[in-house]
Amino acid sequence: MKKTILVSVDPGETRVATLEAEGKPDRSSKANPGDGWQVSELYVERKGRKSIVGNIYKGKVDNVLPGMEAAFVDIGLERNGFLHVDEIVLPGGKEAPKRGHGDGVRINELIKPGQEIVVQVVKDPLKSKGARLSMQLSIAGRYLVYMPQGGGTGVSKRLPDGERQRLRKLIDKVDIGSGGVIVRTAAQGVGQRDFAREVLYLHKLDEVIQRRAEEAAAGDLIFQEADLSIRVLRDVLAEEMEGCVIDDQQQYERVRNFLERTAPDLVDGVEIYDDREPIFERWGVTEAFDSTLSRRVDLPSGGYLIIDYAEALTVIDVNSGSFTGRGKGRLEDTITKVNVEAAVEAVRQLRMRDIGGIIVIDFIDMARSRNREQVLKTMRKALEEDRTKTYVVEISPLGLVEMTRQNVTDGVREILTKRCPTCDGEGVVSSEETVSIEVMRQLDDVVAADPSPEAYLIRVNPKVARELLKADSGLRELEERTGKRFHFEGGDALALDTFEVTGSGSDEKITERSLPFSVGDEVLVEIEEPHMYNPDDGVARVDSYVVSVSGAAGEVGERRMVKISSVGRAEATAELIGSEAAAPAGE
Repeated sequence: MKKTILVSVDPGETRVATLEAEGKPDRSSKANPGDGWQVSELYVERKGRKSIVGNIYKGKVDNVLPGMEAAFVDIGLERNGFLHVDEIVLPGGKEAPKRGHGDGVRINELIKPGQEIVVQVVKDPLKSKGARLSMQLSIAGRYLVYMPQGGGTGVSKRLPDGERQRLRKLIDKVDIGSGGVIVRTAAQGVGQRDFAREVLYLHKLDEVIQRRAEEAAAGDLIFQEADLSIRVLRDVLAEEMEGCVIDDQQQYERVRNFLERTAPDLVDGVEIYDDREPIFERWGVTEAFDSTLSRRVDLPSGGYLIIDYAEALTVIDVNSGSFTGRGKGRLEDTITKVNVEAAVEAVRQLRMRDIGGIIVIDFIDMARSRNREQVLKTMRKALEEDRTKTYVVEISPLGLVEMTRQNVTDGVREILTKRCPTCDGEGVVSSEETVSIEVMRQLDDVVAADPSPEAYLIRVNPKVARELLKADSGLRELEERTGKRFHFEGGDALALDTFEVTGSGSDEKITERSLPFSVGDEVLVEIEEPHMYNPDDGVARVDSYVVSVSGAAGEVGERRMVKISSVGRAEATAELIGSEAAAPAGE
């Protein structure tokens, strides 16, 4: 698998896209947008909302909760960070004794309120939760993660067994000094000199951090993790990277400087993009960003996925859609084909949207265990390209796959959107009919509060007004019972649940105020549809107020000037003006 990184920098945000294509990288030629590249990962970082994962702070313990085996630490952010007892490191780099192992101790015996400690963020603040913290510091390079308080060496389990053994032998030959290291997946194929150079770099970085920690006050930032584009580049395997294209000169220089220190052989693959067409438009990434906001994702065969988000989990439902198989194929084969496509696309969506937590994928039921195994195998193979830690449970007889994916920071969807102020995130609002029934209840209260006027003017959404003016709404009965008249005004821009008394007085006065037109007015309208009962006429709407236009059946979809000939409570009639009037049928 070959990969290309695209970086687009705007004044307010940086966007990064990882593209993948089958084959081996060819750094001798420029990557072409049309060479089968597919967007696999998307990242957004805004100036006022940067990820703080990896940042190191001088914190002050605010509160210790023995019942939760945790402490809350003030690191100078809006919300205190959360430090679990398992993440505490004692002076000298020793791990805190675990409870349940004979010599375990409670958290209030390890740290005290008011104590100053150095902590690192391992998980961004998400929703109502503060950042997750650790006292076990780690400094990430391109090939190694250095842990100043740790010990020994480790190698990423994502690497093939043969490569793991080779890298372990190499790192054992390098003088690590104090602390421990973990060989990252990105180290695949590198040599001993690369390790030696990076160990030296990480030790110097640790010296700077220690000096700053001694001088810092509680709440100060000691070390800031690299920016978004460098973090993404740092995690890509050297043997997979074909190139990096950047549309900003300053960011281009920053990336080149990073690679010159950590991976000189990749420097020539970094290119500056200066074409007039935006870089993401050129490579089709803009459409991928838009698709992350869509609930439906179409599959090549005609099936589709529906992705729904809940508080504690994400549900992906697989549907066959318009795909009915080919020729005389069996139903089971048709279902399996859709499920295999869905397994690949579901993993792609998890990566693009950076969905974390508990995930349930509802595949279409398959009768044969062999087919279920095929789908699960396809999904696990697709997950091999995912750098985020995942755990997948066997597919159930109901066709459900349960899995978890590490949730470290906000995904693209969370950054690009906000909670809907109308539905408050529920995804549904009261219907026009429901609101109109509630309005009817409030109209009774209006009369009771002020019974003297003859008529009332009520501001509501026009769609609600249309419901109220229907024969079976109960408005007529209410008017007969109270002896009052109710008129309505308002535009489509009003919220659906708007209710406001804007006037009262004589029926003649309120009627005049409520009607949008007077007889003889000339109005520009769009003819939306033919009239239901008069085939020669057309219908226009102005804020849901119906205007029946005589002889306009042939003008549907056109904007025309009309002259109002009569005005009613819920509807007006009009005629086309001048030469634009349609000839009567039969002439």
